[in-house]
Amino acid sequence: QADLVSRLNIITSVLTLLLASVAAISLVVGGIGIMNIMLVSVTERTREIGLRKALGATDKDIMVQFLLEAIILTAAGGVIGVILGAVLSFSAALIISKSLSLDWSFIFPISSVLLGLGVASLVGLVFGLYPARLAAKKDPIEALRYE
Repeated sequence: QADLVSRLNIITSVLTLLLASVAAISLVVGGIGIMNIMLVSVTERTREIGLRKALGATDKDIMVQFLLEAIILTAAGGVIGVILGAVLSFSAALIISKSLSLDWSFIFPISSVLLGLGVASLVGLVFGLYPARLAAKKDPIEALRYE
């Protein structure tokens, strides 16, 4: 009995580590995707950046704008992920409880939702820094000449 519990604990630990690794890799890949999208956005909006700087926008203003865009983009993705996760989890709990005649309840902790949204926003902040800094450092004269 104790040996079986010990083995189940080991299996659970390994599966938890495996899922955490997959989640970490997914966050990095998602962050790189956000950075690529933001770099394309900076390139496409070079003239807009130059015009804003020529009209008095500071480097900080430009940087904050692009950082906020990255954070909003990832937070929106986080909200969609939370909604899809809740729907899929509820559906799985319902199907399992009906098919196995178990009394499974659906648990949806708000702390996990807030953690997920916080991590998503942090990914946006971290991976949005480079494109935001690149946009902020553009020379207004060169940016206005850009075609």
